[in-house]
Amino acid sequence: MSVDLNTFSNSSFSHGKSILVRLLWMLVSRLFFNTWVPFPSGLKALFLKIFGAKVGKGLVIRTHVRIKQPWRLSIGDHVWIGESVWIDNLVLVSIESNVCLSQGAFLLTGNHDYKSTSFDLITGEIHLENGVWIGAKALVGPGVRCKSHSVLAAGSTTFNDLEANKIYQGNPAELKRERKI
Repeated sequence: MSVDLNTFSNSSFSHGKSILVRLLWMLVSRLFFNTWVPFPSGLKALFLKIFGAKVGKGLVIRTHVRIKQPWRLSIGDHVWIGESVWIDNLVLVSIESNVCLSQGAFLLTGNHDYKSTSFDLITGEIHLENGVWIGAKALVGPGVRCKSHSVLAAGSTTFNDLEANKIYQGNPAELKRERKI
């Protein structure tokens, strides 16, 4: 048995918006988000809302950020999104209040089934609860819930839920210690 990418079909996946809306988002994203020009966070928040994102107050969003589908994004109050963050949200990404996504963090909601000969798409929502910190260059995989005030250290990778008030580090991320604020 071997992988046959010719049999891959994405026909059951829905982007949730028309091709016109998706193309318009790609243009706005390239001009105002995925650029080194430091447009104001308020302007970026407005664009996200126009394209269907739920956005709380006080969003800080830096340069060179990639968001695949804003209509599948929910952001609470006082969230920080650092430079070069990638939110690859094929399904819902929920970011509660006071969450920090450091530089280069990657939220990945989709992957492929390596056991399937047709390499089927697998998706899972990501939920980041209040006070979560995702470190620089860290990766959060599909279906993960990072519970309140958990930390995923810089350069770490998780495909498992993170418990509240705990610090995780490594690839795969392992529990290192309590988070004391």
